[in-house]
Amino acid sequence: MNLPFSVPAADRRLLPEGRFAGPMPWVIAIMMFLTVLAGAGGLGLRRAADGLVSSIGERLTVQIVDANPEFREAQARIAIAALTRQNGVLAVTRVSDEEMQAMLGRLLGEGGAEAELPVPAMIDVDLSPAAYQRRDAIAASIRDVAPSARIDDNATWLSPLANLLGSLKWLALALVVLMTWATAAAVVLAARGALDTHRGTIEVMHLMGATDVQVARLFQRRIALDALFGGAVGFVAAFIVLVGIGSRVGEVGSELVGSAGLAAIDRLLLFALPVAGIALATLVARMTVLRALRKML
Repeated sequence: MNLPFSVPAADRRLLPEGRFAGPMPWVIAIMMFLTVLAGAGGLGLRRAADGLVSSIGERLTVQIVDANPEFREAQARIAIAALTRQNGVLAVTRVSDEEMQAMLGRLLGEGGAEAELPVPAMIDVDLSPAAYQRRDAIAASIRDVAPSARIDDNATWLSPLANLLGSLKWLALALVVLMTWATAAAVVLAARGALDTHRGTIEVMHLMGATDVQVARLFQRRIALDALFGGAVGFVAAFIVLVGIGSRVGEVGSELVGSAGLAAIDRLLLFALPVAGIALATLVARMTVLRALRKML
């Protein structure tokens, strides 16, 4: 006669209770560590690409290249005056001589910066989306009043970089998917191994009236605890690494690299990864055990 079955505390040791003894929690910790790093990289690259496009994607750079400093300065003033009269021009910024000298110093060294080189006058022009669509007409109007002007569309050299960042972003997403799949596969192998190890105990439990769902609950509880421990360890380790990388990024002082930081919503998404990992491990363990138990009967 089948008796009502309840799970005593002793039967909960169907799977090993030692979190530090078995490999399962450490495998999950490693997977979570790599998943969080890949996710943070993808989110950071997305923010860098968006910031790059929004900051200089609709900007023209006007360079007045003339060996005569007086002619160069006169054409620069004329070009600035002509740009300010254009509709859709949001900002016209003249790069100061000090900034140009500092830029040359970084590129050529102190000796090159101090040489008597004809430094072009550089003007940054921020355009509205509508004005950017007629950038060719704006460039032509500048050349009419300043023949020495050379107009560069930042999107021309920005496009390959934006495409590279986009490709790396999708690569990071693919890594997150692969790590998720690998974690699920590890859970499947662990559940099947535990079932094979405790096959005799499971048969006795069935004779006592235990249902497949009650047996599966033991496995999913153990794997959920392993996933909780491993996910927490992996997330904390990844968080420490990301904090260290963030401090190094701040020291670089690059606008592009600095824009790759994580916003509050990005950190929330990263925090959701271990929670989702625990839920996934528990669900996969339950489905694996129930499918295997049906084949055992």
